[in-house]
Amino acid sequence: MGESTGPAVMVLGALPSFAAAGSLGWAVACRRSAARQRLGRLARPATVCAVLSLSTSFALPQAGSGWKLVEAALLLLLVAVVTRRSPLRELASALPAAALAVALWPLPLVTGESFLESIGIGAFWLLPVVGAVAAGAYPRRQELRRRRAVAEARSAQRLQLSRDLHDFVAHDISGIVVQAQAARFVAATDPSHAVLALERIEKAGLSALAAMDRTVRMLHGPEAAATEPLPDVSQLPLLVENFTAAGATEASLDLPRPVVERLSREAGSVAYRIVVEALTNIRRHAPGASRATVVFTSTAATVEIRVTNDRGAGPSVRRVSRSGGLGLPALTEHAQALGGTLAAGPHGDGGWRLTAVLPVELSKEKTP
Repeated sequence: MGESTGPAVMVLGALPSFAAAGSLGWAVACRRSAARQRLGRLARPATVCAVLSLSTSFALPQAGSGWKLVEAALLLLLVAVVTRRSPLRELASALPAAALAVALWPLPLVTGESFLESIGIGAFWLLPVVGAVAAGAYPRRQELRRRRAVAEARSAQRLQLSRDLHDFVAHDISGIVVQAQAARFVAATDPSHAVLALERIEKAGLSALAAMDRTVRMLHGPEAAATEPLPDVSQLPLLVENFTAAGATEASLDLPRPVVERLSREAGSVAYRIVVEALTNIRRHAPGASRATVVFTSTAATVEIRVTNDRGAGPSVRRVSRSGGLGLPALTEHAQALGGTLAAGPHGDGGWRLTAVLPVELSKEKTP
């Protein structure tokens, strides 16, 4: 027995503890930026330490329990770090090996115990392993949730930016194109009309720049974006007036004042976007339409928006489907998010109608 507990046996028994301590020291003995990468590569060293611990526990039980307690503590620390930092595919080998090493190390030291008592001892030492896994898994889960929230916020912001550019800038740019085409045809014969077209081009260009400035300010954070609210239904008269002045289609607006008061701020912004999209589609796909009407109708709990254009004397109405989540599909989703609906389709003899229903803001309803 004296030889079996000599220095060589003690050194071999302490080998797993030295290996675990060396692995942890290697991971943290560097700059902070590199330490995170090294901590993420501790799964394999943890597996090696666990195998060494299992081997020495059963091959050299006479080495004593002192080193085994230190060894178990270091393995538990490795379990927590590996659970927190290592890739999931590497946890499949590291965690079971470390759990077995921690749970089974006392068994060779006890004698005369029954099988059930041995199982109880192993189950008892599994509890620290569960605690170490939980200590590493909780911050890992929180970081994953944070990254997912950031990714979703960025995706929502990109979608909002694309919608703003499509809904507002595209409308102004299409007006600029129409006015430039008209000015090119009348410049030689009627310079006065060309000057008017240039004035409208300037106005539309300034409007597009304002929309882009608002979009850029939104990139600087929610505080900057909130300083300038999005357009709402109160700006529809000017929008319809500019649309009529910019092309051959005469547009009219029927917007009773009670409708404006019943729409919430968000619903009013969506209604404005809907009308902008409808008029832009008329300009792009039905340039020969002679007349377009924008009618707001109030019901008990909703406001209905109807934008209708006829076929006119020019080319027949042609609708071009677009992908990418912009235009009418995006507005349909936005209307549904508010509890409303949006639909568009052929109307009359070659015309087109867009119909949207938005809920009213009940808090603004007049009480009897």
